[in-house]
Amino acid sequence: MPDFFDVVLKQRACRAFRPDAVDDALVERVLEAATFAPSAENKQPWVFVVVRDPERRAAIGDLNRRAWEGGAKSHSESRLTPTLLDEVDRGAQGGIAGAPVLVVVGGDTRLGDRRVLAASVFPAVENMLLAAGALGLGAALTTLPLVFGDELAEIVGFPFEVQPIAVVPLGWPARPMGPPKRLPVAEKAHRDAFGSPW
Repeated sequence: MPDFFDVVLKQRACRAFRPDAVDDALVERVLEAATFAPSAENKQPWVFVVVRDPERRAAIGDLNRRAWEGGAKSHSESRLTPTLLDEVDRGAQGGIAGAPVLVVVGGDTRLGDRRVLAASVFPAVENMLLAAGALGLGAALTTLPLVFGDELAEIVGFPFEVQPIAVVPLGWPARPMGPPKRLPVAEKAHRDAFGSPW
C-alpha cells in the first residue's frame, strides 16, 4: 500500500476509464473507507448506490451530458485552460458514463439538516477518492447530474428523504495519471490573519 502522502499528493480527477470490470471487493474497500469519514454528530448520513447496470449508467451519463451542454460548458469555457476544458468536455460527454462503476452518493435528510447535509457527506466522498487512488483506481467527483437531481434520484431509487449529493465514477484509468497541478501552500495559507504571509 502506498504512503498516505503519496496518495494525497497524486489524487486527481480521472474522466476516462478502461472498460475492465472492477471487482466487488475493491469497490467495498473504497466504500468502507468512505464510511470512516467524520460527520456531524457521527450521524453518518451518507448513502451509496453502486451502479453497474449499463442502462442506468447511460441514463446518469445523459444527465451529466445534458447539464454540461445546458450551460455548464459555456460557464467553464472562459475559466478553464483549453487542455483542461477539452478533458472535462470529453468526461462530460461520455467519459464519466464509460466508467464500469458509478457510485451515486446521497445524504439521508432524516440524519441531518438538508441545508448543511453536504458538509457531512463530502468527507466520505473525499475518502472514496483517496481510497480509489491508493488501490490504483481512477475516480472523480462530479455534481453535474445534480442539475437534474429528481431524475437522478429516480434512476437509483432514492426515496424523497435521500438527497443526491454527488456521483463518483470508479474504474481503471484509460491512461497514466500525472500529478495534479496545485498552487503552493504559501499562496493559499495565511498566518494569524488574512493577508499575513505564511
